Amino acid sequence: MDIDDYFDEKVASTYDSDVDAFRPEAVDPVVDFLAELADGRSALEFGIGTGRIALPLAMKGIEVHGIDLSKAMLAKLTEKTGGDSIVLTQCDFATTSCKRTFSLVYLIFNTIMNLTTQDKQVKCFQNAASHLNAGGCFVIEVIVPALGLIPHGETNHVFDLGDEHWGIDTYDFVSQSIVSHHMKVRNQKAELSSIPFRYVWPSELDLMARIANLKLKARWGGWKKEPFTNTSRYHVSVWEKPFDGD
Repeated sequence: MDIDDYFDEKVASTYDSDVDAFRPEAVDPVVDFLAELADGRSALEFGIGTGRIALPLAMKGIEVHGIDLSKAMLAKLTEKTGGDSIVLTQCDFATTSCKRTFSLVYLIFNTIMNLTTQDKQVKCFQNAASHLNAGGCFVIEVIVPALGLIPHGETNHVFDLGDEHWGIDTYDFVSQSIVSHHMKVRNQKAELSSIPFRYVWPSELDLMARIANLKLKARWGGWKKEPFTNTSRYHVSVWEKPFDGD
């Protein structure tokens, strides 16, 4: 199944209300962080979705372009105020070229994990590097794998157990694969879905960056530049494209 099938019209129709990260207190620090890096110039979002970050970033005067494989998600973006100001490409962000460069490329909200093989993740870094001006930055936000929460010998981890949503991750520790299973109650009916991911370690991302000739500039434990420590549950990492001769 293509990843586009996991973000079809049914998912896109409720995505903004289903995802808690649309709250202003979750969006504003991300936009402020990215706007500072873009410095009034241009930005490209890999996996732009319905424009949770792209739209408020564009409102700060940043020229924003976006790539996403889901036609349905992009359609929702274009329906929103300001959606017509963003240049969109429906395709695979790991390999698609926009035929130009930017000051900033960003891939957030764990979306690097939607690329379900190491090879695809490496290609994503190479594609990001090819879209960057010298001195430009590639930003990723992603979880730190919480394998310590899984009892030895087990492969399933319950990450949510509420009244209207159950979530269970099934791990393959050899391939670093996860399948996230969801059961959501909506209008008194149960909706089931399963989505594949590949978890990736910070050190592994740094090696992918090195392959793409990018250098680690900073790593934070959050969008407000909290320190990244061995207890951080996710990280915001910034890699820079060096100038010629660096």
